[in-house]
Amino acid sequence: MLNSTEMIDIDRENIPVTAIITHIVRKGREQGYEEWFHGIATAASMFHGHQGVSAICPQDRFHPEYVVILKFDRYRNLKNWLESDVRREWIERLQPLIEQPENIKTLTGLETWFALPNQKTPPPRYKMAIVTWLAVFSVISIVSPLLAPLLTKLPPILTQLITTGIVVLILTYLVMPYLTKLLKGWLYPKK
Repeated sequence: MLNSTEMIDIDRENIPVTAIITHIVRKGREQGYEEWFHGIATAASMFHGHQGVSAICPQDRFHPEYVVILKFDRYRNLKNWLESDVRREWIERLQPLIEQPENIKTLTGLETWFALPNQKTPPPRYKMAIVTWLAVFSVISIVSPLLAPLLTKLPPILTQLITTGIVVLILTYLVMPYLTKLLKGWLYPKK
């Protein structure tokens, strides 16, 4: 029989997880890094539970940091990939291309909306809750009236399903990345 602590750990393990991995690429090695990235991304996609990988390339030559966003369906599957011999071989190939060891942050839940490079911990929960609440309210206030004429003939539950699905996509890919950068000073105050 499981005790309550074990139940919590199992529940936590069964939720989607995102790993944010940063690499500082040596000057002049960018093309080699991008080729390496495509290779390791293909290898990762073969692992059970893989849900996608993307990279954010540096915006200028003064900050040569690549940010890799790796998603798995649960922590156990991410851990299997991170500790695999296949990944270990790819990381060995990476060493001549980077200036320092990679940095890996693992996030679940709302934390992924607030992930920024060079931030080791998520913002306080109350700040995440406030920003999320304001973002959800704003997007629903705009999207609902726009969709209402298109969805009038559908049952209310289906209307809600479509509306919330569109709201989540807009929040995930447009609004939250922008708000996180905009409110960085408040979310992550300098100590």
